[in-house]
Amino acid sequence: MPKPCLLLQLRPEDSAADDEYFAILRASELEREQMVRVRMDQRFPDLELDDYAAVIVGGGPSNVSNPDAKKYDYQLEFEPKLRLLVAEIVRRDLPYLGACYGLGMLADVLGGKVGSENYGESPGAQTIELNEAADDDPLLRGLPRTFRAFVGHKEACQAVPPDAVLLAGSAGCPVQMIRVGQHVYATQFHPELDGNGLALRIETYRHAGYFDPAEADYLTELGHKESITVPMEILRRFGARYLGGPAR
Repeated sequence: MPKPCLLLQLRPEDSAADDEYFAILRASELEREQMVRVRMDQRFPDLELDDYAAVIVGGGPSNVSNPDAKKYDYQLEFEPKLRLLVAEIVRRDLPYLGACYGLGMLADVLGGKVGSENYGESPGAQTIELNEAADDDPLLRGLPRTFRAFVGHKEACQAVPPDAVLLAGSAGCPVQMIRVGQHVYATQFHPELDGNGLALRIETYRHAGYFDPAEADYLTELGHKESITVPMEILRRFGARYLGGPAR
């Protein structure tokens, strides 16, 4: 049996964590047996990268750039272990896809600047623009040069991290997708997220400081009006290339 994908999650809320898991499965067109799910907020077991064909790190309320005094207790537990794991992924050039926090952790490992000074975005859709480096990239080749994707983050890369190739940006956040080596990718946007998933996250994190709580219903309504397809295609291509998912 081919090696599975390792999904590392950091959402402590069961509903949001479950929705993220199933959304990644749907978008990547992988089966449950092709993905090993680890909720780092609960426990970070000893992991051997030789057991996995690829690694996906999702998003959540944790921020890489927060000082330790402002980090969640579970974040203080998993983050040092995750940092070592991501450094090894980069060294091996093991297939990796980080989303939101997964980008922040990768950038931090590379020695990049991740912070909340600039480029935070409220929950909702933004227009992502691919650059020329994306033209020959296996996950992006042939996709529309601009597309809509859902975002929502307090921190962001303040510049392209060292040793990374910028693949996409947006007007409000210049680092939206990078590649390191040949197989390590990360996005600031959420490639798995649709309107229903966005609505759940808006409700879950209504009082987490991402937006004015009074705007929750308005942001949800805007999200349902969007047609988001290209980000899921990126995730599907990742699954097809590295995990034996359906090819097209």
